[in-house]
Amino acid sequence: MILLQSPSRFLIQILMNRLQNLEKGVEMDCHSVEFDDVRYRIQFSTKEHQIMVLSMAIPAPPPETVFIGGLPLGAIEAIKLAYGAVVQILDPPKDGYNLTIKLNLSKLPTDEEKRHALLVKIASVREVVLGAPLRVVLKHLQSRTVAPDIDRLVALVHRPKESFFLLPQAEKVTVVFPMRFKDNIDTVLATSFLQEFVEARRTAGLNNAPPCLWSPSPPLELRGAPIQALTANAGFVTFVIFPRHVESRKLDRTVWSLSSFHAYVSYHVKCSEGFMHTRMRRRVESLIEALDRAKPDVEKSKKTAHGRSFKRRA
Repeated sequence: MILLQSPSRFLIQILMNRLQNLEKGVEMDCHSVEFDDVRYRIQFSTKEHQIMVLSMAIPAPPPETVFIGGLPLGAIEAIKLAYGAVVQILDPPKDGYNLTIKLNLSKLPTDEEKRHALLVKIASVREVVLGAPLRVVLKHLQSRTVAPDIDRLVALVHRPKESFFLLPQAEKVTVVFPMRFKDNIDTVLATSFLQEFVEARRTAGLNNAPPCLWSPSPPLELRGAPIQALTANAGFVTFVIFPRHVESRKLDRTVWSLSSFHAYVSYHVKCSEGFMHTRMRRRVESLIEALDRAKPDVEKSKKTAHGRSFKRRA
């Protein structure tokens, strides 16, 4: 199975191309849209050719999620921690966007390896912003504590007007995804995929992976959640995250994997649908070829000098 990458290819390509021509002033205003309705706008100006202005719009949150200043809880602190003095947060952001930052390319590290690592982190701004509240909860799990002043059930946005839920505890964090799909075929494929996904978790080589459960009805962990959040035509997926799953470098991978889980499932559902369509077309083509081979050869007729045709008899 293919795992989605955290850095945006669009952002990393823009940054790398700009660094190669940093001394040349260029006027640029380009837009990009990623999965789950995350939108970017990148601006360069000839007046300040070492400055890049990056604006980001995130999915519209449902009412049960907690947003502060148009951003998820802890997003501002996460941006400052990730980028330091290289990035300046503009307040208010550009119209139609939740976040606008000014990136000073002249302040990037001179060491090539460190500079590339920071560029990749900048291109992963989606993970930094949307994964901020999840990171706060999982960091407390590292020390086997629960974040103070946090609700029993935490709702985090991951799709337009859709959320997934966390149940933080000192020894574990339970994560529940209501899985919704608009297309009926996608719903059927996703339901089958998720059930196989749970079965695959039970293989011997995945003993250390987080426990995974699927249920057609809301699990008990969602008791007290809003009614509109409890409708899911492809069921509910539950992961149980233990401290061993967030040790040191595992934290970043866990945050991204959980933040992009619905997109991961959607990607593989669409791939499965495309694969089946390809197999069906190939099967139809092979049947047509078989039918063509089964047709009897048409006897060639000969014509006389007067234009009349006849068939030779044995």
